Formats: sequence, C-alpha cells, structure tokens
Amino acid sequence: MPVVVGVSFRKGGRVRFYDADRLVLRVGDEVIVPTEKGTAYGTVVTPPRQLPDSPNGPRLEKVIRRATDQDRRQMEKNEVRRERAVRKGLELIAKHGLPMKLVDVDFPFEGGTITFYFTAEGRVDFRALVRDLASALKSRIELRQIGVRDEAKMVGGLGPCGQPLCCAQFLDQFHPISIRMAKEQNLPLNPAKISGLCGRLMCCLRFEYDQYRRFLLRVPAVGEEVEVHGAPARVVAHDVLHERVILERDSGEKLVVPAEYFGPEPELEDVVPEPAEDEIVGDEEVYGTG
Repeated sequence: MPVVVGVSFRKGGRVRFYDADRLVLRVGDEVIVPTEKGTAYGTVVTPPRQLPDSPNGPRLEKVIRRATDQDRRQMEKNEVRRERAVRKGLELIAKHGLPMKLVDVDFPFEGGTITFYFTAEGRVDFRALVRDLASALKSRIELRQIGVRDEAKMVGGLGPCGQPLCCAQFLDQFHPISIRMAKEQNLPLNPAKISGLCGRLMCCLRFEYDQYRRFLLRVPAVGEEVEVHGAPARVVAHDVLHERVILERDSGEKLVVPAEYFGPEPELEDVVPEPAEDEIVGDEEVYGTG
C-alpha cells in the first residue's frame, strides 16, 4: 500500500498529495516534488498515511527527495529574486496607473514562469504591464486575478475569534457559504459579526452546519405544538449542542426532551446545503506571456 503525504508550496497554500515512496517523512520536512511546471520546493503539512491499493485510484507522483542544503540555498536566492519582482511589479502597476492590487508573487524553484497574484474590481487591460514585467525580469510572466477569499488565505491574519484565519491554517479549498447557514445556527445576521477579514461570510459557518441541519430536520420547529407523553406542549427553544428540545405546557411546566424522541437522525445525503450567495471562490482570470 502506498504511503501518502500532503505537501504545500506556500504558507496556507493548496495541499497536494504525493507518494512518499521509500522515504520516511514527518510534518515539517522539506521536500522536492514534481509539478506540471517542473520541480518545486515544498513542506510536508499532513502526516503520512497508507492508502489501499486500487487499480482505479488516482496515480500519485512520487516525492523526488528530501530538500538538501543546496536546495535551501537556491530557495534563499529565489526569495531575493521574488522580492525584486514584487518591487518591480508595484513600480510598474503605479507607472501604468492600473486599478489593481498586487497580493503576492510566486517565483519558480528552478526558473520558469513568474506568477503575479492580484485583485481588481473588474477587467483591466494588463497587456502592457505583462510586456514590461517580462522585459524587466527576463522571464515568462503570468498574471493571475484572484478573489478576496484567496487574498485573505495568502496574506493571513486574525479572525474575529482571535485565532489565525482558518483558510491560512488548514483549509486547502473554499466551499460555498450562504446566509442560510448563519440563520439556521441562530447567529446574528449582522454582517460585522459573521463576515471574515475578506468581507465575505466566514468559512467556519460551514463547520457545524451539517450538525445543525440534522438536528433541525429531526425535531419540531420553535413555536410548533406537539404531543409529548400524551399531553400537548409547545416548543420554546432548541439546545442543539446537547441535542435536546425545550417544551412548555399550558400550565407553564417546562420539559426537556432528547432529540431522539422525535425520530431517528436523518442521513447525511438528506442534508442539502444552500447555494452560495454571490460568492467568489477562486481564480477569475489569467493573463500571461507566451
């Protein structure tokens, strides 16, 4: 059975999985791996795990080697070049007066295409900028327009909870988030309280959404009249964390009833998430030199 590790090429970047081959790797180890753009320098971010042999399973590329001191020196040189590329990018953006914001620059490990990540309100003619960057940096250039959630993932920061952003820590892809998720978790519908640094609905609204949906599909709604132990009562509150329903009889007597009293837990496929509401979840446009 192959042993697989997750490798990331940048802080908070997408995690890609590789066959560790005969290497014994741990989280934090630096490795050299193949990509569609050539070899890349990455860090192991998920612990090794075995996958069952399957003829129909995806074919995983193998980790080439552990990073050597020479590889680390190359990365240090690349970082110096990357900083120069950032400065030149900012200079040329200002020179051309383009309404865009440079977020980050991805410098290839062994030479090749330099990728500039940016945000912009709409479409802008970047052709002159691409030509000037290619001429100044003597390399092929790619400009990649990203959404605000991708920007937050790259830049990082602290969320309203006081912890580092989930997207920068462990999320390797974005999922659609809707205001319905906040409503069903009884959260205040104040944008300042349920929005992240990116200005969009917080990714963590999805973390416990399935649990809330299962509960709400299983029990009567607040205000609904039900019959419990042969007598009528009205639902006055839900205790989702403890999976209980609080009821009140006409006499004022309060009852606490477990959720299983109202039926079995619904299957996961019965829990259908709401579609995203005007959400940008990834890259929008790519421009580059041929």
